Parts: sequence; structure tokens; C-alpha cells
Amino acid sequence: MFHKIKSVSPMPDYILNVQFSEGVSKRYDLKPLFERYAMFQPLKDHPELFASAEVDVGGYGVIWGDDIDIACDELFYNGQTIQTPFDGLIAFSDATQLWGLNESTLRKAIAYGRLINGIDVCKFGKQWIISKSAMEREYGLPKESA
Repeated sequence: MFHKIKSVSPMPDYILNVQFSEGVSKRYDLKPLFERYAMFQPLKDHPELFASAEVDVGGYGVIWGDDIDIACDELFYNGQTIQTPFDGLIAFSDATQLWGLNESTLRKAIAYGRLINGIDVCKFGKQWIISKSAMEREYGLPKESA
């Protein structure tokens, strides 16, 4: 299973803070890779290159230009879980993909009172956010982890 990346923030001392689509945040230390893999050495030699980290198209990894990348599953399984106020919050678009549902299913669940606005879900601008616990309560485990 791929753990898609939503955002990455390069931090001091070659640390990446990575937020995943399922509402989990991880901290990943790149320093051990500098000695093991020559492809990562330019990040150590050029801190401005490290600071240019971005999520690749599709969220399957973090990239630095065209030559250096690291996979989403490496970051997820070997990163240290960090606690944030946003843990367990998932965008509707990500929730529908993880659970194999249509976004209209979630909107109907709100209209019928199965998902409570302000408790299970909340709208920020045009974006609906839902808690992972509400998704599991109403729809079980995500289809990819069932």
C-alpha cells in the first residue's frame, strides 16, 4: 500500500516533516542516508538543495529536482510519528479514495445526519474535512488496509 504524501517541510539538520493523506505526520532524518547512498550526498553538500524538497506528482515520494527522490513508503514506515493538532483529519477527496467511495456519499451522510457537521466533519472554504474516526465508524477500515 502506498501512503500518499500531502505535504513536506524541510527542517533544520536535514529533517523532513511529512504529512500523509490519511492524517498522519512523520519526521524523517535524512542524515543516515548521506553515508549509505551517494545519490543523497548533494543534499548534504548543498543545504539550499535540501530546502527545495517537494512532493512529487501523485504524492508517491519527495523529490529534489530530477535526480534525487525518496519513496513515500520509506518515509512512512521509517519516519518517526509526530503528534500534531491535525492528526486524523482527512480531506473528503482523500477519504473517498482511501475508502473507495464517491464524495456524494459523504455529502449525503451529512444531509441525513450520519456525519455531524462540527463534530465529524467541517468545511473550510470549499474544502470538507472529516475525521478518520468518523470514517471508520461509518464505513469500516480503509479499503486498502482491510
